[in-house]
Amino acid sequence: MPRPDYSGNGFVNLIASLVEARGGAPRHPPLAALPVAELRDADNIVLLIVDGLGDRYLTANGGGGILAAHRRGAISAVFPSTTASAITTSYTGATPLEHGLTGWYTYFGQAGCVAAPLPFERRGDKLPLGIAPGRIFLQRSLFDTLATPGIVVTFRPIVDSSYNRHHCGSAERRAYDDLQGLVEQTAGAVRSGAHRKFVYAYWPIFDTLAHKHGVASAEVLAQFRAVDAAFGELLARLAGTGTLVVASADHGFIDSPPEESIELPPALAPLLRFPLCGERRVAFCHVHDTKLFIEKAKETLADRADVRPSRELWDEGWFGAGRAHPDFAERIGDVALLMRGRGTVKDWVAGESRHLHIGNHGGASEDEMRIPLVVAKT
Repeated sequence: MPRPDYSGNGFVNLIASLVEARGGAPRHPPLAALPVAELRDADNIVLLIVDGLGDRYLTANGGGGILAAHRRGAISAVFPSTTASAITTSYTGATPLEHGLTGWYTYFGQAGCVAAPLPFERRGDKLPLGIAPGRIFLQRSLFDTLATPGIVVTFRPIVDSSYNRHHCGSAERRAYDDLQGLVEQTAGAVRSGAHRKFVYAYWPIFDTLAHKHGVASAEVLAQFRAVDAAFGELLARLAGTGTLVVASADHGFIDSPPEESIELPPALAPLLRFPLCGERRVAFCHVHDTKLFIEKAKETLADRADVRPSRELWDEGWFGAGRAHPDFAERIGDVALLMRGRGTVKDWVAGESRHLHIGNHGGASEDEMRIPLVVAKT
């Protein structure tokens, strides 16, 4: 399994370069492939995050396209390779170790439940957490540290979520409804107000379709081509503005066949203190007896998963460097199940529909961990 890179060729380093270029204090080393001086010279900087667009997908399907024409190479996603971890890094400049979000589902002791931090709701019943976002989101928004104005352009259903309001900080928030709206709002943000600014734009629908139909599907390919065309339109709309556009992603994707998608074995379920956390590709287990759980997991999962004490992954640097979130140990539980191949693992709680995504991410395969670095000057 490829280790995530936080030292100079990773997503966290990309964010560090952008922060330094806009007058902030980066928390980590800059990205080697994108010198800060190149970014600093731009009148405006646009960061476009296409949720789920792995570098391997781009190189396999983007021949002759605009994104591929401006691709500089691949960089490393954070671990777990998932939206909750990576997007929080993009908003704070912090590693998962520092910001403490380690998957779509995380155990939050302050709320006494396993919850999804992005929609800010409990797992299963989907009720609100009932606590202030600032009690579990401790890192400061990077927009509050910059010397230039910040504008966030994002999908209307999430623009005013508890998660977004907290992490956007002082940035202006602009909403759109479709891909054309993303282009219009991003171009409008660049041309508005101050001469120098940082515009953060986020597109979630590639990820949505890859989960539903599989990343190898015709639906996702059509979406990719639409995104590629929109990127070209955005560059045309920004011509003459002195803008540097950086496009990347939070993670890539794999498709998991039914025979590799398993439910948590009955021998393991009673040993859990809480429902599984993290992702179907890397599950964090809070257990009553760590030694017993590891023994049983190795017996029942055999060649399907690497069964590791969660602390070992921490010590090996999988979650990055920095000062650990005070609740980090609680959030990664006692044992991690790193699924092999294209496998996934799932348990079920009351209120969840018995449905499994075809496309998945969160693990440490090359398809999930390699994301593109696309740089275009206008």
